[in-house]
Amino acid sequence: MTGAEVWPPGDPAWQPRPLAVRTDLGLGGRWTALRSAARDGVPEREWLWRNPDPGVAPARAAVRLGAAFVDAGGVEECFPTVRGLPDHGAAWSQPWTADEGRQQVRAGDLCLARRMRTDGSLAVDYTVTGPPGTPFVHAVHALLDLSPAARLHVPEARTAHVLDHPVDGAVAVLPWPAGTGATPLDRLGPDDGTATAALLPGCSTAAVVDGSDALVLRWRVTEGDPAATCSLLLWRNLGGWPAARPYRSIGIEPMVGTIATLQGSGPGRPASTGVGGGLCWELTITAWRQS
Repeated sequence: MTGAEVWPPGDPAWQPRPLAVRTDLGLGGRWTALRSAARDGVPEREWLWRNPDPGVAPARAAVRLGAAFVDAGGVEECFPTVRGLPDHGAAWSQPWTADEGRQQVRAGDLCLARRMRTDGSLAVDYTVTGPPGTPFVHAVHALLDLSPAARLHVPEARTAHVLDHPVDGAVAVLPWPAGTGATPLDRLGPDDGTATAALLPGCSTAAVVDGSDALVLRWRVTEGDPAATCSLLLWRNLGGWPAARPYRSIGIEPMVGTIATLQGSGPGRPASTGVGGGLCWELTITAWRQS
């Protein structure tokens, strides 16, 4: 199945909706809004989830490089790792710079740059540069505001690498979408007190369908390491995390690499800057609504 076949499913009632994005370079390049609108420009839906805790926004604003991750919502750029040290990488916790439409940040020896274009869909072109052969992981940590009825469609998925199962640090390779509990992983609610992180290796297309709305994501490596593989990272927190004050949050995270950390064990491998010292990949997001 190709990305074009994911959504809409041959039904003319589904029509594309233009998307608009807003970012905050001072806060780690974070995406703070991703809105779809009707043809006349009237806003219809905000896709990004925000943590409703009133203490989170000031805590996020006070973050400095090396700080513990603050789960404020929106989209965070997790680079050059997702898990490990620093948690969620280094790109999210320091200011970015911009020059003629190119937004960028340094993380050690590596530089992550992006260009964002909106023409109905949202297209993001990423470039990673650094010493040849440097390993990295890059995940677009998108926390979406979804109802308990939402479903995740990943046509390329066959297996899921469920992280921290059955114990912290372990990785269980299981059929998709069965997962580890009674609720299949492609069902994004209702809340059941669980929290699951699952990496779907080799996937480059996903669709989230929530009632009469759908969001389709497609990504691919365009230049660099020919061995680099795309994946999808799913964070399905149905009121199971954190232990003290759990809440609901759903992360749909396109990424390059097939492992979530540079230091840990388990199946998969990171991406790399390759022999040429660089890798480019692109992410395209399209919104749809059923009339």
